[in-house]
Amino acid sequence: MDSTYQGAGDKDDRIILVQFDEGDKENPMNWSKPKKWLMTSLLCSMTLAIGLSTTAYSSGIGTMVAEFGVSNELGQLGLFMFNASCAIAPLFFAPFCELTGRRVVYVTAFGLFSVFTLMLVFGENIATILLGRFFQGVTGSIGTILVGGTLADLFDDDERSIPTSIFTFSAIVSTVGAPLYANYIDQYLGWRWIQRVMICFTGAVFILEAVLFRETRGSAILTTRAKKLRKDTGDMRFRSPAEVENQGIAQLFRESSLRAVTLLIREPVVSLFGAYLALAWGVIFLFLSVINITFGDIHGWSEGNVGLAYIPLILGCFIGFGTGLFQDHLYFRKKAENKGVAVPEARLYGAMIFSPLFAIGMFIFAWTGYRADISYWGPLVGLCLILVGIYHVFLAVYSYTGDAYQELGSSAIAGQGLMRNMFAAVTPLFATQMFNGMGVQWAGTLLAILALILAFLPFILFAKGETIRAKSKYASSQTGLSDKRAQSGDEEKAGGKAEEGKAASEASQ
Repeated sequence: MDSTYQGAGDKDDRIILVQFDEGDKENPMNWSKPKKWLMTSLLCSMTLAIGLSTTAYSSGIGTMVAEFGVSNELGQLGLFMFNASCAIAPLFFAPFCELTGRRVVYVTAFGLFSVFTLMLVFGENIATILLGRFFQGVTGSIGTILVGGTLADLFDDDERSIPTSIFTFSAIVSTVGAPLYANYIDQYLGWRWIQRVMICFTGAVFILEAVLFRETRGSAILTTRAKKLRKDTGDMRFRSPAEVENQGIAQLFRESSLRAVTLLIREPVVSLFGAYLALAWGVIFLFLSVINITFGDIHGWSEGNVGLAYIPLILGCFIGFGTGLFQDHLYFRKKAENKGVAVPEARLYGAMIFSPLFAIGMFIFAWTGYRADISYWGPLVGLCLILVGIYHVFLAVYSYTGDAYQELGSSAIAGQGLMRNMFAAVTPLFATQMFNGMGVQWAGTLLAILALILAFLPFILFAKGETIRAKSKYASSQTGLSDKRAQSGDEEKAGGKAEEGKAASEASQ
C-alpha cells in the first residue's frame, strides 16, 4: 500500500510511503505456517550449533593444554573469551543490526562463526585457540541476539509461546548437552576431533540457512520494495518507513546499547532478575569443571563416562520444556480472565513453583556428591532438579522483563544478558579451585544458599510487581500504569474538590 504525506524537501516534498497491504503475502506475519516453521527450525538449528560449540570446547581442555604445554587455567580462558565477547559484543553490534535486515546478519555472522571454528581445528598454539574462541563468541552472539525479534516478526503474541519455548530449549539443552558426546570424542580421538565434528555440523547448518532463510524484518522488506519501485519507475518519492525515520548509528547506539546499561543500573527488577539469571547461567558453566571432580575424581569414572552425568541435565531441559508449556497455559488463562489484557506477574507461576528446585537440587548435589561411598544417583538427581529450576529462571526472567518493559524489554534483556554472560565467563576460572579448596559439600552449599535467597524474588514480584512497576518511570511508561496513576490522581483531586465544595455549601447553610 502506498500513501503520501508532506515531507521536508524543498522541491517536491510529497513522499509516497511504501507499506504492507492487508493480507500482503510478503508480510512475514502472513506467511504460511510451514514457511514460518521452516524459518523457526533454521534459527533453532543455528542456536543449537552455537550452544554445542560453546561447551564442547571444555571437554578437550585437558588434552589440549597437555599438547601445548600450558596450564589448565590458560585452557579454561577459552571459555572466558567466548562468554565475555558474547556479553560485550551485542552492545556495540546491535545498532548495526537495526540498519540491516535479519538475513544478512544471520548469514554473515554464522558463516564467520563456522570459519573461526577452523582456528580451533588447525591452531598450533594456545594464542590461536583463544583468539578463535573470542571471535566465535562475537559472531555467535550476533547470530543469536536477533532470534527473539525474528520470532516476533513471524508470530503474533498468542502464537509465539511455543516457538519461543523451542528456541529457549535449544539454547539451554545444547549448552548442557555437548559434553555427553564430546568427552568420548576426546577420550578416543583427541580434542581436535571435537572441533572437526563441530565444523561439519555448523557448516551443514550454515549451508541450509544461506539457501533457505528469508528476510523476516518487515522494515527491511519494505525498504527493498521502495528501492525497486524507485528503480522501476524513476520516481524518487517512494520511501519505506525506515528510510523516512533515517536513524543514524549514534542514535541507535544510544537507544539500544546505552539504554541497556542504564536499565541494568537504575531498575532494581532488571538488576535483581539479572543477578538470578547470572547465577543460573554461571552454575551451568561451573559444572563443566565440577562434574569432572564429582564423577571423575571422586567416583573414578572414565572421561567418556563422565559425559553421561550430563544426561540428567538434558532430562531436566525436557521437563522444563513441558512444565514451561504449563506456565504458558496459566498465563493465557489469566490473560483471558483479565479481558485479554496481559498481566506480567502471570509469567511468574512457573518460577514460583519450580525455580526453588535450583536451590534444592544444589543442596542434594553438594551433600551426596562429595564422597565416593554415597551412591552417584544422589548427585545425578540433584543435577536434574537444578536444571529444571534454572530452566524456569530463564523463562521467568525473559518473559516477565519483556512484558513489564514492553518496548524497552529488548534493552532490559540485553542488560541482563551482559550480567549473565560475564558471570558465566569467570566461573570456569575459579570453579576447580573453589570446589577442591572448600570441598564439594561446602562450595555447593554456598551456591545453594545464594539460589535460595534469589528464589524469593518471583514471589516478591508476584505480590508487589504492579506497585514496583508503577514507581518506575521506565516500566510504568510502557504498561499504562503511568496513565492509570495519573487518572487515579485526577480522580482524587476531583473528589477532593467535590468534598470541599460540599463542605462549603453545608457551612453556608
